[in-house]
Amino acid sequence: MTDYILETSGLTKEFRGFVAVNDVNLRVGRGSIHGLIGPNGAGKTTCFNLLTKFLPVTRGSIRYEGQDITGKKPAEIARLGLVRSFQISAVFPHLSVLENVRVALQRQRGGSFDFWRSDSLLRRFNDRAMELLEDVGLTGYERLPAGELSYGRKRALEMATTLAMEPQMMLLDEPTAGMAHEDVDRIVALVKRVAAGRTVLLVEHNLKVVAGLCDRITVLARGAVLAEGDYQSVARNPDVIAAYLGSEAHTVTEGVPV
Repeated sequence: MTDYILETSGLTKEFRGFVAVNDVNLRVGRGSIHGLIGPNGAGKTTCFNLLTKFLPVTRGSIRYEGQDITGKKPAEIARLGLVRSFQISAVFPHLSVLENVRVALQRQRGGSFDFWRSDSLLRRFNDRAMELLEDVGLTGYERLPAGELSYGRKRALEMATTLAMEPQMMLLDEPTAGMAHEDVDRIVALVKRVAAGRTVLLVEHNLKVVAGLCDRITVLARGAVLAEGDYQSVARNPDVIAAYLGSEAHTVTEGVPV
C-alpha cells in the first residue's frame, strides 16, 4: 500500500463565482517526484497556493503527514516541513549568495532576520550554508551579490534557501520557467539530487522535464483533474492531448505533447 504524505479531498477554490480549482483529489506518495501539469489557466498555481495556505480553501480538506492542515497559516505549514518555491525567483539581490542562505538558516532556527547581530554570532551558520551551496552547484559564488547571478543560478540559490528550511516535502512552482537549455539541464539534475530522501511536488510547463523527472503526474484542466498516472499513460490520453492542443501551440509526436 502506498504511503501518502499529502492528500486532498474535494479541494475547491472559488473567486466570486469563478471556480479556479474544482473538487481536486490529489495523493502524493512519500519519497516520490509528483508532477502537476496542465494548459495555461488549468489551476496549477492556485492549487499550490491552496496547499501552502497562501489562499484560503473554499471547500475541501488538505492532509499532510496524516494531519489536517486546511486551516493552518503559511508559516505553520513551513514549520511542519512543507516548503514551496515560486515562479519568480525570490532572493535578496543586494545580499551575497552566502548571506541569502544564512538568512534562511536563521529563520528556520527561529532567529528571524537578525541583520543587526554581530558577524561573529552569525558565522555559526556559515558551514551549513556552504554545504547547501555545494549541494546546488554554487560553490565559488558565495561572495557574489545574489542580484548578479544568472537567472538559472538564482533559481539554484532559491533551491538552497528552500533546503535551508529542512523540508520533508518541497513544492516547486515552474522551476525551469524562462531558462535557457543549459540552465534547464542543470535544474533538472539539481531537482533529482535534492529529491533524495524527500518528496517533491512540482508544477512544470516543460513536458520533457516532467517526462525525465516525475514518477507520477496529475493533469489539471479548467481546475479539475483530467488524468493521472505515469508520463507515458497521461501523455497518450486523448483528453490530455485535446486539452493541450486546444489551448497552446503544442506539437504531438506519437500522441505525446512536447
